[in-house]
Amino acid sequence: MSWYAGNADVDGAQDGGWFFGSFMAGRAPARTSEHLEVKWAQLDPGSRDEEWTAPEAETSLCVLVAGSQRLRFREGDVLLSTPGDYVVWFPGEQHTWESSPTEVTTTITVRWPSRAGG
Repeated sequence: MSWYAGNADVDGAQDGGWFFGSFMAGRAPARTSEHLEVKWAQLDPGSRDEEWTAPEAETSLCVLVAGSQRLRFREGDVLLSTPGDYVVWFPGEQHTWESSPTEVTTTITVRWPSRAGG
């Protein structure tokens, strides 16, 4: 078969929302790629991660689908508040985030290249 269809919530359930990337090798060949990773996140109101990520070797792109999300970087922050708002960060950047205090926030994040472990 030369195509695959699925559900991001179901397919990403055991990998923190990440459902496509090199870490799928051996488990889901149709969702394996060395080139990029894709994450679907549905965050409860008031969700947050206040700990800085380790500097990442990849480039990441986060697109807002619904709700709102603030991402903090060492040199500033951005509020994604309208569906389609996005932010891209580059290798070496660290971040924290918090979702809307009043509604479910949904985002799609694409990270490249793919790294083992998701």
